[in-house]
Amino acid sequence: MEAREKSQVEDIDRSVYDIRDEEHDAYRMESGLTPEIVDKLSKEKGDPVWMQQFRLQSLQIYNQLPVPDWGPSLEGLDMEHIATYVRPNTKMQNDWKNVPKDIKETFERLGIPEAERKSLAGVGAQYDSELVYHNVREEVAAEGVVYTDMESAMKGEYADMVKKYFMKLVTPRDHKFAALHGAVWSGGSFVYVPKGVQVSIPLQSYFRLNAKGAGQFEHTLIIVDEGASLHFIEGCSAPKYNVANLHAGCVELYVKKNAKLRYSTIENWSKNMYNLNTKRALVEEDGKIEWVSGSFGSHVGCLYPMSVLKGDNSGMEFTGVTFAGAGQNLDTGAKVVHIGKNTTSYMNTRSISKSGGISTFRSSVVVNKGAEGAKSSVSCQSLMLDSESRSDTIPAIDIRERKSNVGHEAKIGSISGETVFYLMSRGMSEEDARALIVSGFADNVSKELPLEYAVEMNNLIRLEMKGSIG
Repeated sequence: MEAREKSQVEDIDRSVYDIRDEEHDAYRMESGLTPEIVDKLSKEKGDPVWMQQFRLQSLQIYNQLPVPDWGPSLEGLDMEHIATYVRPNTKMQNDWKNVPKDIKETFERLGIPEAERKSLAGVGAQYDSELVYHNVREEVAAEGVVYTDMESAMKGEYADMVKKYFMKLVTPRDHKFAALHGAVWSGGSFVYVPKGVQVSIPLQSYFRLNAKGAGQFEHTLIIVDEGASLHFIEGCSAPKYNVANLHAGCVELYVKKNAKLRYSTIENWSKNMYNLNTKRALVEEDGKIEWVSGSFGSHVGCLYPMSVLKGDNSGMEFTGVTFAGAGQNLDTGAKVVHIGKNTTSYMNTRSISKSGGISTFRSSVVVNKGAEGAKSSVSCQSLMLDSESRSDTIPAIDIRERKSNVGHEAKIGSISGETVFYLMSRGMSEEDARALIVSGFADNVSKELPLEYAVEMNNLIRLEMKGSIG
């Protein structure tokens, strides 16, 4: 790596991934989870009556459901010490100049709003529990595209639409942390793309959890109407603290007839984070959902985007890469349910483990009775960089229709010493040679991202190889 390039990576490490702001002026609700705290949060948010009731019902379900007894241990997560709501010292702005200086500096170091000016149709930026900035290009809004924060959508002209779709795909009864989300959700984005509108440049939301010992519970609801298309990008980060933080967001995606949605995520949570996010898409006739996922941070991660292929000829693609370093247990994968006829799904993932990191890939393919002509293919490749690390593949396949075609392939390997030697003989250091090999291994994701985000992902890989994140 050239000296200038090396310096850029080190600058990113110092100024982006370890930004701390423990003393920023904010309203912080007391830790714990009680009906009184949930009711107080609901009043703080100015919820309509139906949402206030929904929160309290979700809390009841949360108290009834057990903590999942499979996957990574959640022993270090204690809700009694997690603040479920932290309000930053500003209201949401649509002019970047009006965002408070300390918050602005954090996002500017992360490339917001520079990325907006270069390549995005709109940006939402969330700091702790609330959005602090939201904007969309005039030419995109002129086509009828709605991109706003969830609270504004719930209380404004889209209130009926929010009530119709909110937590109908992911219900509070799905699992304990979905119920938790239903009780204390705050922030997030609402997107509606009208019939036939092709949004040619991406929209993005960026989530920054800056408060110590807090949780972030944003809700994203996207509806892509008939014949429309959209690329939505989600970015996440947090500084490292010596206590547990929690991310339990929720993403619900509705892809209507002959519509297309690509949902890309680059997650770089700090290594004290429990990332228990839930994402789900419902795809109608001739529709298509594409997931692109890069998971690099968090102490424990449980992330399995799910696609329900309800309509005939609907399709799903999932492309993902996971990097688990020291002290990380990342349990990731994808799920798909084939309901319509002639539906297709394809999962292509890469997992990398280093310095004792644990990477587990879980896939779930369900072909319902009547889903004639369904085709599904799962391909998982794992790269272990040392003998301390671990990589597992756990496929689950449930086929109830004889006229279907389902396959699964898994490979596990290590970096070839001969390849490292060859690159070093061409003038590269061993560190740079290994980073280059790993970047190439993760190319299936980076090539699916816009240039700026592919560069960011490769920088994250280099930093992980150096062991300098978190």
